Amino acid sequence: MNATAKLCAAVALLTACAGGSSRRSAHGDLGFVDTETAAKLRHAAWVAEQGASSTTASALVKAAPVIIGLMQRHHSADELEERLAECAVQAERQGNACFFQNRPPTRQECREVVGRDRCGNPITRAMQLGKQKHVLVLQCAEEVLKELWAAPYSIEQRYRYYPNAKFVETISREKEARMLAEGCTDELRGTIKPDLVLHADRNLLESALTLDFKFPCPETNEPQWTVYGEGSPYKGQTQELVYEDALGGDALLISPKKGVVDRP
Repeated sequence: MNATAKLCAAVALLTACAGGSSRRSAHGDLGFVDTETAAKLRHAAWVAEQGASSTTASALVKAAPVIIGLMQRHHSADELEERLAECAVQAERQGNACFFQNRPPTRQECREVVGRDRCGNPITRAMQLGKQKHVLVLQCAEEVLKELWAAPYSIEQRYRYYPNAKFVETISREKEARMLAEGCTDELRGTIKPDLVLHADRNLLESALTLDFKFPCPETNEPQWTVYGEGSPYKGQTQELVYEDALGGDALLISPKKGVVDRP
């Protein structure tokens, strides 16, 4: 079995094991803010107030200047942005290699129905590819964050948000697995599950920056936030707006072609 075949088999196994649930959450070990970090945070606040680097700063810094002070020593926000964008490109290539011999799928192939979920809803090739590419990209992103990000972070953490009360709570991995195993219930209604949430401190209910990977199919489509539809308490709203309302930090997209997509 060659390297590509082994990779595809591993991705298929991981995707099956995930079963639509989050695979893991990882948190940094920031217990306190030391003197050097505090100085960085003060500098980041000054940058935000002055509007400095508005044309040269990375999209991450433009969205959340505070992250300057939350990087591991000797690493920059620019490096974090570049490495996460590289993860998206790598996942795109590896995912396509499994099914299309290194070429991108056509629009017709993206629309092809390849199965049904437990509720009987159709699963398209685009959905299947997106799920498999997320397995790959989040593995890569976790390694990047371990190396570059000094503060806590969450990967595929599911939250329940009560918009009227402006209250959010985490859902444990065990509870999420049970909810998914029970099939088509309303328990998941109103929950959100961002790919990456970067925290500024140990409050894991607040975001300094929220990031979602998007893999358009076909690749000529523009990356965009999902709009919640019928049956959702967020009907008509985008993931971006709901993530920001629930967790407080700005939300950005990362895609293979566009990299980190900043808001207009």
